[in-house]
Amino acid sequence: MPAFPNRFADWSATPARLLLFALALLLAASALVPIKAAHQAIATRGLVEAITDGAKAGEARPRDDDLKVYDAVIERIGRGENYYDVVAEEHRKASYPVKPGFAVRLPTLAFISAALGETGLTLAAFALLGAVTWAWWVRLGAEPGLKRYQAMGTALIFLGASLGLNRYYFALHELWAGMLLALAMALHRPGQKWGAALAVAALALAIREHVLPFVLLMGALALWRRHWREALAWGALVAVFLAGLALHHHYVALQVLPTDQPSPAWLVLRGLSGFLSNVVLSGNLRFLPHWIAGPVVMLMIFGWAAWKHPSGAFATLLFLGYGLAFMIAGRPDNFYWGMVIAPPMYLGLAFVPAGLAALWRAARLKS
Repeated sequence: MPAFPNRFADWSATPARLLLFALALLLAASALVPIKAAHQAIATRGLVEAITDGAKAGEARPRDDDLKVYDAVIERIGRGENYYDVVAEEHRKASYPVKPGFAVRLPTLAFISAALGETGLTLAAFALLGAVTWAWWVRLGAEPGLKRYQAMGTALIFLGASLGLNRYYFALHELWAGMLLALAMALHRPGQKWGAALAVAALALAIREHVLPFVLLMGALALWRRHWREALAWGALVAVFLAGLALHHHYVALQVLPTDQPSPAWLVLRGLSGFLSNVVLSGNLRFLPHWIAGPVVMLMIFGWAAWKHPSGAFATLLFLGYGLAFMIAGRPDNFYWGMVIAPPMYLGLAFVPAGLAALWRAARLKS
């Protein structure tokens, strides 16, 4: 039997065989579909190359257009200028859209960056990575049956979250949001402790609205478990956020001019390639050949699904939900959205051997 409770261990033969067949198809498909980011009318020039190819030795890395805009906004609000006046002006300078309101980032990270400066952000990145690593070390050590996975699992989490130390990307909202969500997942104890996870997720949500599905799923599963106080807390966070988001859109709308063109549509059906591209190009899997990196993403999700625990079920639903969203929404140059979920996904690889072994044993049983 596997060394930790495995949700595939008790399956009957027929469902196990069907799941093995489906997994094999997904692995094959993920090895074949393209993993790429493409330029659009408002392309992220420089960021694609910087993340996928890396800077050449001895060369100064050119600043990406998106990051130049964020840099200028941070510098100017640090001098006391109004955020919404500044962001609208900088968007127009870069030929970026100002409408709809989702085209303009929430102001939280800009104010944090202006207050901390580059040195402060570097220290914050190290502290956050340390907190994520330590929290998962404690979590894996405390869970029944997971002690033997503690070192490997923590190392994988560190690998997934280590991109957060790259100063080049400090202006990217998704980078910080993903690190914070990895910490929130480690801090959350279903039915036991959730206050710290709520606070960390609230900060992530204030930085990037793409965190909302995480919060909604937390609340929905708390309702499913009939943990009323926790469900109410997550619901209150959603309500406060939606009010803040409406206020943000109001202030952005005040900046819109008749000559402003709307953003290109984000509804772009990229299918499996969109999901895999977002995750692979948003982390250290980008160094692997595409035909290996794609299947590794699938195995990450499978590993989380193997963990027979509320946290395993939560992570599986979370990653599949974001995966579906990335298949149908987001232009190719929005691949960095994958940073929101990429860091904790790596932990699933620790559970893959036990999950595959249990599923294989179940499939070999006589019907």
